[in-house]
Amino acid sequence: MRRRVTPADGPRRAGAAAAALVLAGAGVVLGLAAGPAQAAEVSFATRCVPPAGVGLDPVDGTTKVEITAPATAKVGDEIDVVWKFTQAASKNPNIIDLPANSVQPTGTLKAAGAQTADIAMTGPRENPAIPKGGAMVLSDMKGTLKLTAAGELTLTPGPYTVNAMGTNTVCTPTETVPKGATVTVAAGDGTPTPTPTPTPTPTDTESESPDPTGSATPTDTASPTSTASDDGQTDFTGKAVDIPYTCQSPLGEKKATSTIQINAKKNGGSYGLTVQFKNSPMDSPADIPADSVKPSMDVVLGGDDKGSVHVEGPTNSEAIKSGDPIEIPDMTGTYKPGATGESTLSPGVLTIEALGTTTTCKPDKTQVSLTLTTKEQEGGASGGSSSSGGSSSGTSTSGGLAATGADDHAALKALGLVAGTAVLLGGAIFTFMPGRRTR
Repeated sequence: MRRRVTPADGPRRAGAAAAALVLAGAGVVLGLAAGPAQAAEVSFATRCVPPAGVGLDPVDGTTKVEITAPATAKVGDEIDVVWKFTQAASKNPNIIDLPANSVQPTGTLKAAGAQTADIAMTGPRENPAIPKGGAMVLSDMKGTLKLTAAGELTLTPGPYTVNAMGTNTVCTPTETVPKGATVTVAAGDGTPTPTPTPTPTPTDTESESPDPTGSATPTDTASPTSTASDDGQTDFTGKAVDIPYTCQSPLGEKKATSTIQINAKKNGGSYGLTVQFKNSPMDSPADIPADSVKPSMDVVLGGDDKGSVHVEGPTNSEAIKSGDPIEIPDMTGTYKPGATGESTLSPGVLTIEALGTTTTCKPDKTQVSLTLTTKEQEGGASGGSSSSGGSSSGTSTSGGLAATGADDHAALKALGLVAGTAVLLGGAIFTFMPGRRTR
């Protein structure tokens, strides 16, 4: 059961509450269990490392937090814990103004003493607009812990991460952190739960995350063998392959690895191709207007055929709200074989156009996703054709967001004039910013 405290309990437990006060760092950290839980400030030296590629150096600062938890509880209780920031270690860099509700903190609270556990703490993406150089305003983080052993339990702040506009800044203590709260845990009536509940949660998530890729493996593994001969076969399923990319965006260079699968459907002597990104979607760091993001790719031909096939995906048909998942849609095109024999298809250069900018992602190395037994078609190969009839250049658009005005692009207004857009490449988000960093 979950331990709750009410104001009415105060008069009866004033003596017990006094014994539960703990001195740590700047003062008394934990308040009365008999009344509403109280907390005092704990401060510790912290180093915050900005995301790679933005050209910012690590920042050394001081984090000040309050940890709130019940002063007393018993084995079997599930207690609520609150981490309140009174000061973040770093400020908003002089790059962009952060719009409202674009920053989310997560962190780890370490439990020790009666039991040992890492408590996952998460805050909502709620913040006022934060100007360049302004103090970071972070929401309160909350977590829960199932109590499994009697004795004194201490709660100490650990590392935390600040996600702003899709980029993560990791902040780690550089000194021994004072304990933030102490809970006196009494023996319960029931049998203690041997395993703390918060710890398995992230582990379970990590163990399950490969399943979408793994679930496709049995089918994908058989695909290259089955495609060697297409006796009446019309549908061909490719193998999901991990492709490391180096992407050049208006902000700079970024590396990411994506899991991609190429499927084909035979139509006469040609094949309709579908390129799928198998990675799980990520959440949007900001509001993205409709029809503002468009992906395309040049699928590389090999084996007996040469050239490439251009495939494209549709733009996002609806606006994507901050916090909603972003997905790269299926990209489609038509492959007309230019050779008779066995032709291989591999993921190639990926191009993403967004709000007047172009990001080009070149594979560091590629792998064959699909092998087809083909017959040469007149005018085949050397590029094929896109099913949508559009074209997508791999070169950067001159000027990018830095050269566009808010009056010319309503999409920029929708993103607070400063955020640009966020584009998903498998498990990575790139944030495009209008202008270079100023010191």
